Amino acid sequence: MSRRNCNRQVPARARWWLGGGLLLAATLGALGWWAETRRAHRYDGLIRSVALRYEVDPALVKAVIRRESHFRPHARGAAGELGLMQVTDAAAQEWAESAGVYPLPETHLLNPVTNVLAGTWYLAKLLRRYAQTDRPEVFALADYNAGRGNVLKWARAAAATNSATFHEAIGFASTRAYVTAVLAHREHYRRDFR
Repeated sequence: MSRRNCNRQVPARARWWLGGGLLLAATLGALGWWAETRRAHRYDGLIRSVALRYEVDPALVKAVIRRESHFRPHARGAAGELGLMQVTDAAAQEWAESAGVYPLPETHLLNPVTNVLAGTWYLAKLLRRYAQTDRPEVFALADYNAGRGNVLKWARAAAATNSATFHEAIGFASTRAYVTAVLAHREHYRRDFR
């Protein structure tokens, strides 16, 4: 059937509604992109100051936030993680103790400042933990996502210090994808912190 014959079989009113639906979908998509872009830059000042405080690349912090919560400060994870960086209560209490604000009520993690402080402190701790490797961020991100126990299982032989070998040894496809995505986002966000 030719394209012309196909169009004749669809009433003009239906084509108008279809065109309107496509326009609406495109508009909603653009609005979603605009909203995420606006949210993404909303926290740049906070990220910069906290990253400087804990000596972490601000683009890496922003990339973690992007992957964890898409810049939604009230995000809640399936395992109880909260806020922009999806901080667990255990990690938050470690930070709170080091900052002299222990115990930290769990709801405080929904505050962007508290969440970024706790999450960045924890990320800095993980980066120091793997400082002897060729790319500590690869190991630290796997730990942030899947936990130290899993990283210890995957970091054997050459994978103990070689990030490429370690990345291949990661036993969870979702964690491998997480590490890859965060590192890609980090490259994208570097221009935000020049």
